[in-house]
Amino acid sequence: MSRTAALLLACLAIVLAGCSSMLPDSNKEQVRPWKTYAEAEGDFKRIVPGRTTLAQLKALGFDPDKVPNMTILSHADLLRRLEAMVAFESSKLDPAIRKCVDARNACYAYHIEQQSLKREHVGNFFADFLNFRKDIKISGWSFDALILISNNVVVYKSWSGKPNISETELERHPLGPLQGAGSSLR
Repeated sequence: MSRTAALLLACLAIVLAGCSSMLPDSNKEQVRPWKTYAEAEGDFKRIVPGRTTLAQLKALGFDPDKVPNMTILSHADLLRRLEAMVAFESSKLDPAIRKCVDARNACYAYHIEQQSLKREHVGNFFADFLNFRKDIKISGWSFDALILISNNVVVYKSWSGKPNISETELERHPLGPLQGAGSSLR
């Protein structure tokens, strides 16, 4: 084998070995006070219904003026969200929620949605690049909370979330770069 052929084979081996690092990846992160699910949950657990004031709540990082993706729910918005819960089990509705609803305009809520997602293309570079097959690994976390406030004191709190998101998306396009070309010709 000639030197040129050996050099070409060596270059090709280096390019193919490094192809996975050429796959795209992306992060979907919101500007938020919590870097992890555990931090968000920890701060949320510090909220004590009946004792935590609005000022203390904001000091814990639950401040819609500073934290993106927090929604302030008016009394009417809160009633719409609680409508299904009230219809389902009105007699078993938490007394704190009932008292807050009865307080009318003195009652409002914060709804918090925070997440951190990372999308990473894995697999064969050429199959991904030529649009034959895309393997995408999604990882991260999401945190969702509802905090009811009446007369500047937290009266109720509820949360849910996914502390460990691990998903895989697989896209297959048998025609590769020609997939979808028919619709673009119209």
